[in-house]
Amino acid sequence: EAEVGGQIAADFLPRVAGVLADPHRHLAAEHPLATLAAVVVATTLALIAPKEFRTIGMIRHVELYWALVALAGVVLFGSLNGILIAVVVSVLTLIYHANRPPVYVLARKAGSNVFRPVSPEHPSDEQVPGVLILRTEGRMHFANAQRAGDKMWHLINTAKPSVVILDCSAIPDIEYTALRMLTDAEEKLSASGVVLYLAALNPETLRLMETAPLGKILGRERMFFNVEQAVASGKMTSEDVELLDRQIDATRTRDPLT
Repeated sequence: EAEVGGQIAADFLPRVAGVLADPHRHLAAEHPLATLAAVVVATTLALIAPKEFRTIGMIRHVELYWALVALAGVVLFGSLNGILIAVVVSVLTLIYHANRPPVYVLARKAGSNVFRPVSPEHPSDEQVPGVLILRTEGRMHFANAQRAGDKMWHLINTAKPSVVILDCSAIPDIEYTALRMLTDAEEKLSASGVVLYLAALNPETLRLMETAPLGKILGRERMFFNVEQAVASGKMTSEDVELLDRQIDATRTRDPLT
């Protein structure tokens, strides 16, 4: 018994002494996975900041959803898989928004040359009779041109203007498919007696337009440096169209057979 007790003491006491001298090293050696998990948890806890979530939610709800998806993915599927899920969701969301560009109707801020989207917050903004100013944003390509065009046609059919001005300041580039659709739209508008103007073309878009058939159709007379110049010309064009319509109506009144 004495020999057995001495052997146990010889094996046990050095381990106890080792644990007391360096407990972290001993735990890491005996339980490597548990130690690694504790290190990961300790480092990731500092990354969870509820205040940041609250701030993101106050500014942009979409990015709050991305953050929550990333958090849920990490908790349920692990760090790497959770981050990959968040990246995939973010990319899909960006593609969704890129393929659905907004379309705005612009009006002039009273007493200025600033044009901004029509809004109930600015009831005093001015719109020129017979002139419809539209603006879309982002690169125009095969995937989003049709949606942007449908929105524009709805606004055009509702307003029934004499002149349509497309503000291109927020369009960095136009792909060939979108350019072809814009050319077809100009032909359709022209056949309906509506004049199309382009304003504030970016350098790349202007260069493309000058080499395309649409640029030759419009000429410099219907491409303007800014919206203000286009509106001034469109106002005169709209007044000329209205005057011509009145003259035609008067002629028909005098001679019903005309």
